[in-house]
Amino acid sequence: MARLGDICEIVSGTTPKSNIPEYWDGDINWVTPAELNDETPIIYESQRKITERAVKESSLKSFPAGTVLLSSRAPIGKVAIAGVEMYCNQGFKNLICSDKIHNKYLFWFLKDRTDYLNSLGRGATFKEISKSIVEIIEIPLPSIKEQKQYATILDKLRDLISLRKQQLSKLDELVKARFVEMFGDPLDVNGRWALSSVGEQFSVTSGGTPSTTRPEFWENGTISWIGSNMCNDAILYENNGKFITGLGLEQSSAKVFESGTVLVALVGATIGKVALLQFSTATNQNIAALDVVANKQFTSEFVFFVIQFLYSKFQEIGNGKFKMANQGFVRSLPMICPPFCLQNEFSNFVRQIEIQKLTIQQSLDKLEVLKKSLMQEYFG
Repeated sequence: MARLGDICEIVSGTTPKSNIPEYWDGDINWVTPAELNDETPIIYESQRKITERAVKESSLKSFPAGTVLLSSRAPIGKVAIAGVEMYCNQGFKNLICSDKIHNKYLFWFLKDRTDYLNSLGRGATFKEISKSIVEIIEIPLPSIKEQKQYATILDKLRDLISLRKQQLSKLDELVKARFVEMFGDPLDVNGRWALSSVGEQFSVTSGGTPSTTRPEFWENGTISWIGSNMCNDAILYENNGKFITGLGLEQSSAKVFESGTVLVALVGATIGKVALLQFSTATNQNIAALDVVANKQFTSEFVFFVIQFLYSKFQEIGNGKFKMANQGFVRSLPMICPPFCLQNEFSNFVRQIEIQKLTIQQSLDKLEVLKKSLMQEYFG
């Protein structure tokens, strides 16, 4: 084991005064923690640029290409590698690696330590990790050859995981493109299909939440119960929420909705997002359930995608950050009515794509498990 302070030079940054225009819109890279993300492990360009005058008059210190960038506040634990020489603001504790440690090995070590790094944060207003804290963090230190080998394996795994996610995203785009090709825009009131409303075609109800102060409603429950967080424009095949008991179902407003039901989130961050059930489950009161199965003129897959295309309607509700819809609003939504045979053709296409997605998702899950296992093996 070695301390980071013994094998790296740790540097922070500075923000040039924002009220001096001559400091900004230059051609020198100046990065902030907000620019670090999981999709871009190496940073070559910053969003904002500073001038040579800003560097000189603010006493900024650059760090070379290959430096490991570690955000030390707001938030703690974002990691990337500098692809070129650049500067940064004070929200970093960056690590310039000595010849004892490979920068990509250090990158992966820190990438696996987000929770630990956050636990080291200090401060009343907002947490921050100091240079002295980063210096005493210990890291396993095998030979440089092994470090490079481990980093290469993890890089390849990351690329494979990214590829699988891209494949899933492309398949989702393909299905939506097919929908538009077959049915057009569901918001086009002058379209080629007869126009109705959700309420005219389907029964719309919502669920409920058994009292959380009654253990007998929850403990050892066997009835699936989900919240609106699971409405994320996805087809649901299994429970990822909680379970309630028969007594909890009986003595609350919770209801069990069958496979084929289309769910719509009514509040909060997921308002307007939908889910298509492939199993029976109860839901909370923040979900509207469309009983598509009872109407033989519609397929569940078709309705599921129609509601996705109506997302903008939900965003028009109110002006505040917290938005809330109700069953009446959902019932008023427009519903195009193309022939069932056309809907069924689309549904068959969706099912074929779902089979492909399932295979890719299984591969992705295995890659994620392998990555987690190797991180544990390499870093403990």
